[in-house]
Amino acid sequence: MLGHPQPEQPGAVPPDADPAGPSHAAAPRSSRPQPLPSATPSSRRDALAALLDPTSMRHIDRLGLTTGWRCWEVEAGGDSLVGRLAKRVGPTGRILATDLDVSWARSPVRPPLEVIRHDIGRDAPPGEGFDLVHVRLALAHVPDREQALRTMIKALRPGGRLLVEEVDPALQPLRCPDEYGAAQQLANRIGQACTAVLAGRGGHRSEGRTLPRRLREYGLVQVGADLHVTLSGPEAAALDAATVGELRDRLVGSGSVSDAEIERHLELLAAGSLDVAAPPVISAWGRRPAR
Repeated sequence: MLGHPQPEQPGAVPPDADPAGPSHAAAPRSSRPQPLPSATPSSRRDALAALLDPTSMRHIDRLGLTTGWRCWEVEAGGDSLVGRLAKRVGPTGRILATDLDVSWARSPVRPPLEVIRHDIGRDAPPGEGFDLVHVRLALAHVPDREQALRTMIKALRPGGRLLVEEVDPALQPLRCPDEYGAAQQLANRIGQACTAVLAGRGGHRSEGRTLPRRLREYGLVQVGADLHVTLSGPEAAALDAATVGELRDRLVGSGSVSDAEIERHLELLAAGSLDVAAPPVISAWGRRPAR
């Protein structure tokens, strides 16, 4: 149930956003009930950032992010990750954030961050010589995915790194893999209904598993990939609640679940009594060969 949500209202790009740093181990998670977001595109965007930013930063750190790097964040979708990157590269670096809709960025945007409108599936690269190009949960929704990959690779300097992250829901389709009771069965039924609704929006839902092969086919070297699944925790619960809330009317209209069942599911999520998983995310990376 991940995707690239369209922002509903502008958001700040804080110049002093906290860096993520290496994130090799998950922080301890409280079992106490957590407040869940309201059902808006911006709440889903925030839930995605809370869930995925630590994993993205872990990979970016392993690729060598340091002061002075020039980075292109493709289809940024919000200010969370680019704020972290801007803090890390410092005043001698550059963070270019592009998106079809940049209403999430608030003026004035301060260096080293730049924000411009750009269509990754149609437009030429907005520059070249980048040390890092990163795209997350967007490539599967671009009509011309191959053109998008070519554009991103062309923008890299020789020796530059590309990091692509996409979901692959079929690799772990259950919202509650430990289906031991009625609440878990309901969560899985709601999850299946959400998947059907999201599939109707288009996109390539098995994009993630193809990434290592395709990066090699485009000539990248030192290609690697891993699979990350969050099986439980407040971040996964917040994402599930935001997604179900956003799709609520369509879910009820489809006849798959009732409004009362959705309400019960959201109550269980808010109480922290459901172990819900987020869809698997595949992170794939490679380096453009040096001349």
